[in-house]
Amino acid sequence: MLAEPLRFADIRRTSAFRLTAMLGVTFAAGIVLLTGTIYLLTARELTDRSDRILADLAGQMLAVAPQALPARVRVETERAGSGLNYYGLLGSDGEPVAGTLRMPPSLRYDQPADIEDAGHGIGPIRLLAKRTDRGETLLVGRDITQIRDLRVRMLGILVWSGVAIAIGVGATAIGLSLGPLRRVRDLQAASRAIAEGHLERRMPLAGRHDELDQLADTVNAMVEDVGRTIAQVKGVTDAIAHDLRTPLTRVRANLHRIAQDDALASDHRARLTQAVDDLDTVLERFAALLRISELEAGSRRAGFAAVDLGAIAASVAELYEPLAEDCGVALSLDCGTLPLHGDEKLLFEAVSNLVDNAIKFGRAGGHVRLVTGEDAGRWHLDVADDGPGIAADEREAVLRRFHRGSNAANAPGSGLGLSVVSAILGAHGLRLDLRDAQPGLIARITPAE
Repeated sequence: MLAEPLRFADIRRTSAFRLTAMLGVTFAAGIVLLTGTIYLLTARELTDRSDRILADLAGQMLAVAPQALPARVRVETERAGSGLNYYGLLGSDGEPVAGTLRMPPSLRYDQPADIEDAGHGIGPIRLLAKRTDRGETLLVGRDITQIRDLRVRMLGILVWSGVAIAIGVGATAIGLSLGPLRRVRDLQAASRAIAEGHLERRMPLAGRHDELDQLADTVNAMVEDVGRTIAQVKGVTDAIAHDLRTPLTRVRANLHRIAQDDALASDHRARLTQAVDDLDTVLERFAALLRISELEAGSRRAGFAAVDLGAIAASVAELYEPLAEDCGVALSLDCGTLPLHGDEKLLFEAVSNLVDNAIKFGRAGGHVRLVTGEDAGRWHLDVADDGPGIAADEREAVLRRFHRGSNAANAPGSGLGLSVVSAILGAHGLRLDLRDAQPGLIARITPAE
């Protein structure tokens, strides 16, 4: 199961959603075009058929003798009781002579037209006007309600089919996108874990042998090769650190004893003392390397218990308050309770390193703050200073072994402090983020995703 719910904004960005939506729109456009073409052809055929019928009826009426035409119009009007056909006869002066139809002002002779209201509640009809040999006007109309009903029905079909197609396409697009998006989320979670140093993790395979499985399989092979290479390099580094620590310790002890000889010249004693200090630095780096390896191997996790990171931060602040006062730095604490499952001594060491760095690399007369808070439902512990900070392009690099920021080039240290902190936090399922404090630096401890 995924920790985060899938949002529609994420679903609609998937290729499956876009492709389904594109095909759905194309299909809907084809349906609309087809339905519209059928409607236009049908309406045109019905209209042409009505015009032919009107022309035929008008021809039959005009074939009657002029004197008998009014009586014929009355007879046909009474006969057309179904309301399908309508007739009217107007005199040369425009006055009604027979029938129920009247001449609309917009109607032209010999040109059938749709009339919405022809009087006496008649309409809509298709109306044809013909002039007789006596100058009278013969009106013949035919009901077009069926054509109008067809138009309304076709419009309804277009609208509801469009709605149904849109719903169907949307549901199909979402359904086709959920599976790949869940798999992508799983791949992202695995890749983040690998990027955080968990090289034993592998990309999940769904067994479908599709493009995502092929990509995951390729990445897994790459991660395995990278892990093997890193393990070999770390093994060599740890072996060197382990094997050289003992002889270097003996050399350091011998040099220290020689430096204590009163018969030794003062300049020689000074050189031996400097050599002892250099050996102490080398031994300190070897010890840090072995400690990082020990933490990354997880050998200290067996003694984990319930601890309070906020209380640990308070203890660190109490320990470093005298050092901060000596350096002219104000140290403040605003930490709540942060229950964790971990090693209290290791967490104390990690927070101590961050506070020590903040005091060491902050500005004289500056301010160092230990603050707990919550952001987007996740707690965090900040160690913030108002010193020169670390450049944005160096914040990831300083977490690696032996890398020192440009602002710390002349400061004492081995470049392993933040590496030790990262290793301790990684063993506890935590992570270290370095952020800009504007001015200064914020070292933020948060739960790993």
